[in-house]
Parts: sequence; C-alpha cells; structure tokens
Amino acid sequence: MLGMSFQAVIQMFEFVIPHGSEGRADKVLANAFPETSRTLIKRAIENGNVCRKDGSNIEPKTKLLAGEIFYVNLSRPAVKQFDPFRFDLDIFYEDEDLLVINKPSGMVVHPGDGTDGRTLVHALLHHCPDQMCPVGAPERPGIVHRLDKETSGLMVVAKKEPAYHNLVKQFSDREVLKRYKALVMGKMKIHAGTFNESIGRHPKVRVKMSVVSNGKPAITEWRLLESFKQKICLVDCEIKTGRTHQIRVHFSHAGHPLVGDETYGYKAGRHKNKFKNNPERVMLHAEVLSFLHPSSGKKITFKAHLPDDMSNLIEELKSGE
Repeated sequence: MLGMSFQAVIQMFEFVIPHGSEGRADKVLANAFPETSRTLIKRAIENGNVCRKDGSNIEPKTKLLAGEIFYVNLSRPAVKQFDPFRFDLDIFYEDEDLLVINKPSGMVVHPGDGTDGRTLVHALLHHCPDQMCPVGAPERPGIVHRLDKETSGLMVVAKKEPAYHNLVKQFSDREVLKRYKALVMGKMKIHAGTFNESIGRHPKVRVKMSVVSNGKPAITEWRLLESFKQKICLVDCEIKTGRTHQIRVHFSHAGHPLVGDETYGYKAGRHKNKFKNNPERVMLHAEVLSFLHPSSGKKITFKAHLPDDMSNLIEELKSGE
C-alpha cells in the first residue's frame, strides 16, 4: 500500500458575524464552525489569526457584534507521511469518534528517533486510513496518551478532532480511570499505599526519569494483591497523573523495581534463580481504562486481561518453581 499523509487543512476566509450570534469571540466562532475544536479556535485568536477588517486583533473574550467582518485563518499544517503497517490490532471498541485498543508489549506507540515503520500509528493508518484524526504532534495523529514500548494494555485513540480535544482534557483534568497490574521485586511491608514523589528528567541520564524535587507532581495509588515466596509481589496500581515511566520510577524509588525493568533497577543476573526463564520485558499491564464518551457523555469502561507472558509468570511464581 502506498504511503499516506494527512493533507494540510486550509481554512482562510472572510467571515461576517451572523445576526443573533453576538457574544464572545471564541464562542461565536465555535458555534459557527462546530467541526473545529474550541482549542484550535482559541489558539487562532490568541495568535492573531482572527482579525478585524482593519487588521486589528481581538481576544477570545472580545464581544463580537452582528454584521462585523473578520478575516479568519483556522489552517493546520499537514501531518507527516507514514507507510501503513498491516497488523492485526486487538480492538476492544470502535465507533466514528474513537478506538480502544489492547496494545501488545513490544509495539512502540508512535514514530520517533530509532523507531521503524511498525508502530501503533502505522498500524492505525492501515486499519482506518481515511478516518484518523489529524490533530496531535506531527508524528502522533489521534494519539491521546501513550504506553511504553514494553507495557501492554489499553489505550484510547481519537478518530475525530472534537473527540481528541475532549479526551485530552479528560486526561488533563484527571477524570480518566487508569489501572495497571505490575510484578515488583521484594516484599511490600504494607498492603496499600500512595506514592506522591515528583517525577522529572534524570539529571545525568537523559533517557531516564527519576524522582526529583523540581519535577512534576505524580500520584500512584497501589494495593498488594499477592505476595510470592520468591520475594516478588503482584500489585494493582491506579495512576492519578500520567508522567513518563511513572509506575516504574515510583516503585524503583521505593526499592521495588518492576520485574524485568533493567532501566530502573532490576538485575537479571541477580534474580535468574527465581525464574525458569528471565522475563524478556517489563511486567506491567494497563488493565482497566474508563472515561466519558466524547459524544454521548456516558461513562465507558474496558478491562484487558493479563497477556500470556505475564499470567504464565504469575502461575510459575504461585507453583513455587
């Protein structure tokens, strides 16, 4: 299949405020152009892309009067070209607004330095080539949030621009329920707790994150599900924030690196006697995802059972082998 790209969306025109539509600039334009997100309209106004006929700029709160003439530029640049990747996606839900996908471990979410053409974005372009939302960073059309390459589990992806902005806001406002299961090293001394240490870029190793005093707020609530005699625990985690590597960093900082996570303290050589075969990835799975549907406003919840590699390892730990 030939490579695909989203064309630049050109919206430059003269606009006359209709009678009966007086009011704040951002609201008037949002009502006039319902297919364009309020965020994009507000940004266009703030950037001077909405101006009066004499060239004077306005603010989002400026009151517009019927009959006034404005020059409006709501254009967006084209998204970079990608070659679709044929892949059998595990789709839990799909409609005209969004998809909910169970991402396998080993799949990178979006293109970047060092990635190839087999990311989730490439696979989505094959699955719905003419329906993907063009909004997001240039390499991330429709990507609302992400999971690490080795992390398996649930993700929501937007297919329409209003859905994208609605979902981004839900994540930003901490209205989305995100629960994970993880295997961690060591014996947890209590049965539940909360990590609230701030997380930021590692001061020396730039590809890592760490607990730092000047980092961004990060909250991870956890509870112990099972403790194995190999001094490994199965925990359930709910993240209230979405910092990069948040669960991995918080548990590592507490002295309990995730099984298989050599970036944050797991030592394969030290623990090789605990397993028949050393885990080949970080034992972390995004199990539950719950949010309000952008169009209906109804709460929808999804649960993805543990993948075979993680469930098999848990059975191995239970058997004491």
